[in-house]
Amino acid sequence: MPAELLTFAQLVLNGLALGAAYALVALGFVLVLNATGAVNFAQGDMVMLGGYAAVALARALPVPGLLLLPLVMAAMAGFGLLFSALAWRPFRHRPPIFGLLATVALGLALQEAMNALEGAGPQAGPALLGVGEIRLGPLGLSRASLGILLACLGLGLAQGWLLGRTQFGRRLRASAQDPVTARALGIPVDRLIAVSFMLAAALAGAVGLLLSGPYFVTPTSGTDLILRAYIAVAIGGWGSLRGAVVGALLIALFESVVAGYASSVAATAALYGAVLLLLMVRPSGLFPAPLGRRA
Repeated sequence: MPAELLTFAQLVLNGLALGAAYALVALGFVLVLNATGAVNFAQGDMVMLGGYAAVALARALPVPGLLLLPLVMAAMAGFGLLFSALAWRPFRHRPPIFGLLATVALGLALQEAMNALEGAGPQAGPALLGVGEIRLGPLGLSRASLGILLACLGLGLAQGWLLGRTQFGRRLRASAQDPVTARALGIPVDRLIAVSFMLAAALAGAVGLLLSGPYFVTPTSGTDLILRAYIAVAIGGWGSLRGAVVGALLIALFESVVAGYASSVAATAALYGAVLLLLMVRPSGLFPAPLGRRA
């Protein structure tokens, strides 16, 4: 294999792992968006909180990260329930901007709280599948990246099954599309929305653990993640789960390739420019949801 092609293939492989993590953040973002119609700008800060939860659990329980993953997700699901009570429930009958500002405020509060408790320095979380590298012919893939890929694939498929194949998923979609009719049919809309926050927070906790090992965690590490999740949802199609995944993968692959040949600063600048061009050509995104329907 020519050296140039080998380099490109390695950059794509590296980008896939990061894209899988971006995709889980975007899926949690879309889950709350579809359930409430409001934007949760604290989803990235929930990832950060999940990373610190993984660090704390690793200190208390010296076990592999794979065993800590369900514990972190359960803890973050409980936090998601509390978050919905603070950021959504008090503002559910007000314009969406109230809920958006509430999520921004709570996200900033989480950042300041973790800065006070843990300091601003980066901390490393537990490795999901250990350390080292796996060779795939001439290509190399770290065990951390492999863990991210496998965990994100499993969690993404589980969420797809839950939303698309279960009674809960059908009720959640009905509540998102027409909450008034859903309530008239006896569907507990408020309870389902609270569960959607729990699921989104659990996904964020999983991403926090997965990224805390290879990329470390800081109080502000969720800011870049929510920005990329927002971009992924915008270019994928507002409210589309499939579009969120595709958008997240495209962002990560673009960043990985451009950063590999230029620099991370150039990759970020080029990403914003590419997004603007794409939205000018296709403002509804790659997979726009039909009117009145999401997910």
